[in-house]
Amino acid sequence: MTVLKTENISIQFGGLMAVSGLNLDIKEGELVGLIGPNGAGKTTIFNMLTGVYKPTNGRIMIKDRKDEVQDIRKLHPYQITALGMARTFQNIRLFKDLTVLDNVRIANHLNVEYNTLDAVLRLPKYYQEEERIEEQSMELLKIFNIEAKSGELAKNLPYGEQRKLEIVRALATKPHILLLDEPAAGMNPQETQELMDLIEYIKERFALTILLIEHDMKLVMGICQRIYVLDYGRTIARGTPAEIANNPLVIKAYLGKEMENDA
Repeated sequence: MTVLKTENISIQFGGLMAVSGLNLDIKEGELVGLIGPNGAGKTTIFNMLTGVYKPTNGRIMIKDRKDEVQDIRKLHPYQITALGMARTFQNIRLFKDLTVLDNVRIANHLNVEYNTLDAVLRLPKYYQEEERIEEQSMELLKIFNIEAKSGELAKNLPYGEQRKLEIVRALATKPHILLLDEPAAGMNPQETQELMDLIEYIKERFALTILLIEHDMKLVMGICQRIYVLDYGRTIARGTPAEIANNPLVIKAYLGKEMENDA
C-alpha cells in the first residue's frame, strides 16, 4: 500500500524553479533514499512534504493514522505531524535550553489524552498521563542509549547524541512515516555504522516507512531499498542501489563528467 505519494509537485521561488514535477511513490514499510548534489532540492522537498513550504503545483497524498488517504498541501506542519508523518532537520533544531527528557516529553504531548480542564485543575488524569509520557520518553531514550543524560540540557550533548535526540523526538510523536534529513551529517565512520543499524532497528520495531536524505553513500547504499536521485530540482534516476550506482546520469551529476570507458 502506498503511504506517501507526490503527483507532479513543483515549487518556484521568484524566477527559480527549485523542484520540478516530482513524483514519489513510497510503499508501506519501505526505506527509500533521496540523494543528489548540494542544491538539488532535497531539503526543499522535505519542507513541502511537511507543510513548511506550499507547492506551486501538484498534490501530496499520505495515508493517515486511520488508513485514509489525504491531500496535505494546505495543512500546517503540526496537522501533518498529527496525521502520522514526522521529520528531523538538516540543521539540528532541538530545544537546546531544555533537558533531553523535556525535548522528548514535548513531542509526546501530541498524543496526550487529558484536556485543558484536567491540566488546569490538576485532576488525576493529568498526573496519570504525565507519568505515562515520562515513562514512554525514557523508554525511547534507552533505545538510543542516552537515557543516562535525560537531565542534561540538550545543548550540552555531544554532536552525535544531539542527532540521535532529534530522531527520538520525532519518534515520540508516534509517526508511521519518518523523514530523516541527513541524520549522519558530522558523524565519524563508527557512529555512521551504529546509526545504520539503529535506523534498521527502529524501522522494524516501530513499523515505520522511512524517507532518507543523506550524502553518505555507504549509508544510503547499505540500508535503502530504493533510491530517487535529484539534480537541479528534477528526478534524473530511480531504482535499486545497484541500479543507481551504475547509472551514467547519476555518475555525471556527482562527478560533473561522463564516466570514462575503462576498456
